[in-house]
Amino acid sequence: MNDLPTKDLDRVALNKSRLTLLLIMGIPVTMILTATWLWYFVVQGELDLVGKLGTSNRGTLVQPPRQIDEFDLRDRDGRDFSYTDVDRKWTLLVPYSGPECDARCEATLYITRQIHTAMGKELPRIRRMYVATLPLSEQALGVETLSDDRPAPQSLAAYLDQQQRGLIPLHVPEPDFDTAFTEYLSARDTWYLVDPAGWIMMSYSSEVSYKDVISDLKFLLKNSSE
Repeated sequence: MNDLPTKDLDRVALNKSRLTLLLIMGIPVTMILTATWLWYFVVQGELDLVGKLGTSNRGTLVQPPRQIDEFDLRDRDGRDFSYTDVDRKWTLLVPYSGPECDARCEATLYITRQIHTAMGKELPRIRRMYVATLPLSEQALGVETLSDDRPAPQSLAAYLDQQQRGLIPLHVPEPDFDTAFTEYLSARDTWYLVDPAGWIMMSYSSEVSYKDVISDLKFLLKNSSE
């Protein structure tokens, strides 16, 4: 090698530099393609990735996960709502079917707010949503006393504005609701965790303690870039 002319030595060095650069650039591309491939088969239900790797999650995995933007979501003013149009965050989602948010509904809203607050410095990476089968203007609050022993406001809208600041209220047609939240139909204390890309990926119920939910969230946030 040392007997090569200077130009040839420069050419060899340049080729080595280019090869090194290509390898460096190829690593993240390969990782992205691999992750995309794995997630595709997880979503299709053809690969139980969590089961193969092992998990300590306290919630129940939704398999396959459901994409929330496949459903006809509307905001409180009746306008189309797309999950991908808002900031990418993990979402604590409370579903409700019926004209009156009853004691179980209010309790779920309360506990998810407490979980959100308890996340401390990670709080900005999480949001809360309430998805019902009726517009907010057509729903009532069916309790006289809240879970924290405060008197209940006169309307559900007032309760959400006063006690659930930051929560996004939405509604969806009943057929879409039943498809999106099938677990809720058999256990009406069920609520969900939605990932930043809009996949409904885990469900919880009142049988899971708030400490266990927080443990799940901390694990997911620690291993997520969003």
